Amino acid sequence: MASPVNNNIAVVVVTHESAATIGMCLRRLRRAVGLRRVVVVDNASSDDTCAIVEKILPEDQRISLVRNTENLGFAAACNQGASALSQPWLVFLNPDAYVEPDSLSRLRDSAIEYAGAGLIGVDLVDEKGVADRASRRFDLSLISLLKNHADLDLIYMGRDPDKKVQAVEACSGALMMMPATVFHHVGGFDHGYRLHAEDLDLCRRVRMAGYEVLVDNSVRVIHVRGASGLTKPTWVEWQKHRSLWRYFQKYEAAQTPDWIEPFVWIGLWLHFIWALLRLRLKASPVSSAI
Repeated sequence: MASPVNNNIAVVVVTHESAATIGMCLRRLRRAVGLRRVVVVDNASSDDTCAIVEKILPEDQRISLVRNTENLGFAAACNQGASALSQPWLVFLNPDAYVEPDSLSRLRDSAIEYAGAGLIGVDLVDEKGVADRASRRFDLSLISLLKNHADLDLIYMGRDPDKKVQAVEACSGALMMMPATVFHHVGGFDHGYRLHAEDLDLCRRVRMAGYEVLVDNSVRVIHVRGASGLTKPTWVEWQKHRSLWRYFQKYEAAQTPDWIEPFVWIGLWLHFIWALLRLRLKASPVSSAI
């Protein structure tokens, strides 16, 4: 059993309509070596998410639940949870990500080993073991994405098989670990993002502050992906595109000629309309029967 000195990891889990996965997430998380605190911040779920968490609370005093009366967005809820924690290592974990008992302690040890580490992620896979390419990414360029018909291959770095710990420009927000001092130094998440791109933004600001963003290729974690957004696909697409525009405004607009910016805006929202049409076609009983 780890000594109290090494039980220095605190975890923030933000939930919204997460009843399908939060029970398993917390069951796995409770076995994590080095875990000291867990704060679940619920963004106004209308399903059984909070009831599931509340059943667990009497069994484990390390876990606490914050119930928001409105959906504040992922970034704001992460900041809210982090503000209640005093441990030196902060983890932001999706409610549909399932850790192994040694996942967090190994991640912490890697971050300690690599001087300059400001943020470290993991090798994410789905339930069938298929790699999640979003685990390792380049910085996002909205202009490049629109020019290349939203081909996400442009931002995926790929796994370096020769490196246990790999430097990346960004990792997935499904599981991020940071020294608390770095998180507070960069100002936490930008709560102007409600959903999507907040992880890309945080990674970029960590690097701008002089730290490295890393992925420990030896730590594998299951990520079910998108369980909270399955019931609201239109809302999710809306938030995704709003976030892409915010990211563009922060990091690309200053280097973009004024006459091009309106075309970027139009292209983004035309893509939003196309994304909605694809969602409707996917849900159509006619298309599913073909």
